Amino acid sequence: MTDIRQTPQYAKYMRALGWKAEKISGVYYFIKKFPIIGHFVKIQRYDAVLNEHDLKKLSNKYKIFRIVVEPQSINNGLWLMDNKFKQTAAYSPSKTLQLDLTLTQKKLYQQLKKDCKYSLRKNIEHRIKCIEENNIEKFHKNWKASVPFSRYVPSLNNLTSLKKAFEDNCLLLSCSRTQKLNKAGAVFLKSKDIGYYWFAFTNKESRKNLVQYKILWEGILWAKKRGAKKFDFEGIYDKRFPNKKWLGFTHFKKSFGGYEVEFPGAFSKKNFIKNYKLVKNSWRF
Repeated sequence: MTDIRQTPQYAKYMRALGWKAEKISGVYYFIKKFPIIGHFVKIQRYDAVLNEHDLKKLSNKYKIFRIVVEPQSINNGLWLMDNKFKQTAAYSPSKTLQLDLTLTQKKLYQQLKKDCKYSLRKNIEHRIKCIEENNIEKFHKNWKASVPFSRYVPSLNNLTSLKKAFEDNCLLLSCSRTQKLNKAGAVFLKSKDIGYYWFAFTNKESRKNLVQYKILWEGILWAKKRGAKKFDFEGIYDKRFPNKKWLGFTHFKKSFGGYEVEFPGAFSKKNFIKNYKLVKNSWRF
């Protein structure tokens, strides 16, 4: 299945954030210009084989100082290493968790772990309700108010651009019981056959009342209702590239069941143009 980062909607979103998005041989390339040093290129979650001809076309058009590639398949990762790309920090998760949404809602519920079922029952007891938030500015304000200053919060422009790009396939979900509890929410996306848990936030009071379980469960059901066949939790802890900060939310996500999916990670090459040599009218690394 095509990853969201290789769809026209995601390309529209990236263009709104100031990136160029070009599609060559079925693969989207995202390009950003930096003064003096040139262009940075990233290619994310493609499921094809990059070839010298396409890279030549790109290098002829832009002065590329660095390229980062995040393939879906191990074979494509091996191709990159054979061509002198080096492993680097990833822009998208190297490991994730996915649910089979072709299962009935009853079976999806049955595969939830005990702590997840307990939390959802508590949500019912506390009369926690989820609502679709159409006021993006309000959603953004609540997000900023619910997390520490050091935590990343996408800009209002970022959220607005995301909603415009995905339209009805972008859900901003908030949960409420009291005014304090209203500062909890998540952003869900759907692209073709896959639903995504894209962003999420909770304040201290919401976490205490286990509101995050209700939000995610409702997002999963929303994606299923819209025809998604898979649900992607967008990242869990990966011991190959350890980040202990990911352990907590990995436990939370795994309480919903599902199966793990690994990607090769990210690969980078600097001084991209200088690494090419023209030999008999063909480009090679």
